[in-house]
Amino acid sequence: MTQDSHNVQNPPDDQKIVTLIAQLDDPSIDKRHEAVQALGEMGEPAIPVLIRALADSADNDHRWYAAVSLSRIGVPAFYPLIAAMRVNKEKEFRRYAAAALGNMGAPAVELLIDAMGSDDADLRGYISQALCRIGKPAVEPLTRRLDDADALLRTCASLTLWQMGETGIPSMVEKIQQDEKDPK
Repeated sequence: MTQDSHNVQNPPDDQKIVTLIAQLDDPSIDKRHEAVQALGEMGEPAIPVLIRALADSADNDHRWYAAVSLSRIGVPAFYPLIAAMRVNKEKEFRRYAAAALGNMGAPAVELLIDAMGSDDADLRGYISQALCRIGKPAVEPLTRRLDDADALLRTCASLTLWQMGETGIPSMVEKIQQDEKDPK
């Protein structure tokens, strides 16, 4: 077997990533799911290419599968996604990036809350949506931030808990009642 034929059978990771990203548009849902699984398993090398796919696609289904792939990579995709959201202010990109962040679940909660300190109000809103998507695992960390020294984080935490409805409001009310009983 020649070196060239070996490379055709085993394309470099970049080519494999591009091929898998193209598969996110396959008519077969099974093929799309296989691509999501494989991209998630590829980890960090797939992150920049997936973020570019999320940004460049006009198709929301493609964006959704790219976002799910990023969420499967998990916390290693967190900072690159936040950085991309700071630069790319396009609504659909941010919406799907926030979905990816929210699908990362509990491991992303503290990182998301810290990122709420951004000067970008729209970005804070998308981060709040991600925390709402995470739900219950975000409630206690958000409730702790109701006493944060940073007024912006306090406000963001209370608005996010409020936005969570039945999941977040009871914890916020309990905290307020406790503070009234035991003022500092």
